[in-house]
Amino acid sequence: MSSIDYGEKIPNNVNLAGDRTLQRALEHWQPDFMEWWKDMGPEGSHGYDVYLRTATSVEPQGWAHFDYVKMPDYRWGIFLAPGASDRKIHFGDHLGEPAWQDVPGEHRANLRRIIVTQGDTEPASVEQQRHLGLTAPSMYDLRNLFQINVEEGRHLWAMVYLLHRHFGRDGREEAEALLQRRSGDGDNPRILGAFNERTPDWLAFFMFTHFTDRDGKFQLKALAESAFDPLARTTRFMLTEEAHHMFVGEAGVSRVIQRTCEAMKELGTDDPARLRAAGVIDLRTVQRYLNFHYSVTLDLFGADESSNAATFYASGIKGRFDEAKRDGDHRLRDDTYEVLDVVDGRLGTRRVPMLNALNEVLRDDFVGDSVGGVERWNKRIEKTGVCHRLMLPHKAFNRRIGTLAGVKVSPEGEVLAETQWNERLDDWLPSAADRAFVASLMGRVVEPGKFAGWIAPPAIGINGQPIGFEYVRFD
Repeated sequence: MSSIDYGEKIPNNVNLAGDRTLQRALEHWQPDFMEWWKDMGPEGSHGYDVYLRTATSVEPQGWAHFDYVKMPDYRWGIFLAPGASDRKIHFGDHLGEPAWQDVPGEHRANLRRIIVTQGDTEPASVEQQRHLGLTAPSMYDLRNLFQINVEEGRHLWAMVYLLHRHFGRDGREEAEALLQRRSGDGDNPRILGAFNERTPDWLAFFMFTHFTDRDGKFQLKALAESAFDPLARTTRFMLTEEAHHMFVGEAGVSRVIQRTCEAMKELGTDDPARLRAAGVIDLRTVQRYLNFHYSVTLDLFGADESSNAATFYASGIKGRFDEAKRDGDHRLRDDTYEVLDVVDGRLGTRRVPMLNALNEVLRDDFVGDSVGGVERWNKRIEKTGVCHRLMLPHKAFNRRIGTLAGVKVSPEGEVLAETQWNERLDDWLPSAADRAFVASLMGRVVEPGKFAGWIAPPAIGINGQPIGFEYVRFD
């Protein structure tokens, strides 16, 4: 087996060239990764030259380099954010103790589980999105899709590095399994439900990157607090790239809204049938897509009461979002938190120990952040002069995990009977007809500077380039 040029092929700041054990592990894993990329990466794209950014360092200035690259030749780097030699654990039972540079034996299984679960999301999203390049609404959007795909691949490398470096044989086996599961596979699916859903069209993609990558932001921020310093430093650097993924989603939905509102003003109507006939996505359909992706993402945070969440926090493995900025004693032994419950056919709340409610705490942080995103979309609508508002559905809507699993709740928060839910389902979630209509718009537009009729152009290009720049070279 040929060896890897560790400085050129895998940019890193983990002394990869000086670690023969890690080299041997990656030399075994890297060909399997390339086979996975060939089979499950963006369809039909392997020969394209794509204008991509590649992480080359962890320096705030100049951390990334932009140039044309074929995606199979992308330099999948391994980077840890700068560390502090005197870093202390700042929450849980080990508060004030030195951060761990190696895995404590008593926390080995839980740390491995968290790293594997995070790592599994990275190839899953690539698999979910692998067909989207065939229906891209512009070359600009095609390039953004590919940028997200290669960075999810790099994030997989980051998690695999931790598994190989710190977990021995078990870690190597888990790293191999990350390439064997498949999104949506009936026999060997991805670990988390949202990563087994289809992403069949670009509106779904934009909603996914806005909401589900936002879940990634909150999970990574919680892991960036970890007492296990290599995990904390790895996830801190991943957040640098995750911001662009959320930008693609938020800006993409905003551009869909902009084009729809322009058509509403031109035609003087908000009638979905007339707007669809004009080739744009009506705002009611946008709302139903929003409802679906938001509610599915809420389930990614886990059960509202979780002994595992309590264990992860108390042991120092996973903190809260921006833990260091929060008031309190950072042990939470006597704190409580409100969670939702159904009492006498109505939604209510009850207080539970905060340690057991940390999934709900993180979910509520996500909800607050998501409100801001939807308000920015509403400001875009207001600027066009259209009278319409998008809304986040109630936190209990369409939930499949935890206390609320199977409870039928309207977007307004009313508990419903099964028959009432079924009667209104197509008003609240994308129907087969909705998805078929959106799919009918998905024709490929890849001439530089041209855009499909259902989406507005962006305000600016990428890395200072014009909007009409040749972001992808097909020959």
